[in-house]
Amino acid sequence: MKQNAEVQESRHDGLRWAVVVSLVVVAVVGNSYFADQALLYRVLGVVVLCALAAGVAITTTKGRNLLELARSARKEIQRVVWPTRQETIQTTAIVMVAVLVVGLMLWLIDTLLGWAMSGVIG
Repeated sequence: MKQNAEVQESRHDGLRWAVVVSLVVVAVVGNSYFADQALLYRVLGVVVLCALAAGVAITTTKGRNLLELARSARKEIQRVVWPTRQETIQTTAIVMVAVLVVGLMLWLIDTLLGWAMSGVIG
């Protein structure tokens, strides 16, 4: 029974996506059409229409899957063990020193090769 309901909902997904695209197109065209109006009103109109489009998109199968992915990602982020301030400072310092050393090495190699080429060319 649940599978039948999912098939029925997925049949309407095409129509819902058409509504989403229509709302976004109306927002873009309306923004251009009402270019002589105040920017605030145009921005509010675009935001409202895009919010409606997002609301309709979330009702689709892919939209619900995206929402579930976002919830799972949020739970996963809460489980992450973040480095302490001291670890962050130390790691940043190590990276900066490494970049400085590699930069100096590349400058030295470039200088030596330039010196050698000017000696060969004359």
